[in-house]
Amino acid sequence: MVRTANPALLKPMNLSAELEAVVGKGPMPRSQVVKKMWEYIKKHDLQNPANKRNIFADDNLRPVFGGKDEVTMFEMTKLASAHMK
Repeated sequence: MVRTANPALLKPMNLSAELEAVVGKGPMPRSQVVKKMWEYIKKHDLQNPANKRNIFADDNLRPVFGGKDEVTMFEMTKLASAHMK
């Protein structure tokens, strides 16, 4: 059986200004947003060294993370979704 990508994940989404500050100008598909967020996190060394699944927020990520200083990677994608229309 051939797996096809979920069309909902490929649809370009409009991004909030807060999210665009992290991933660049939208619209872009959800998968691309998550990929760009990880690029940003790695570039700025924002993974918690004690627990790599946790992400520290810098000034750009904090508004996307709802003001939290640290979130899990699962929380991150959920919180980022709120910034996509």
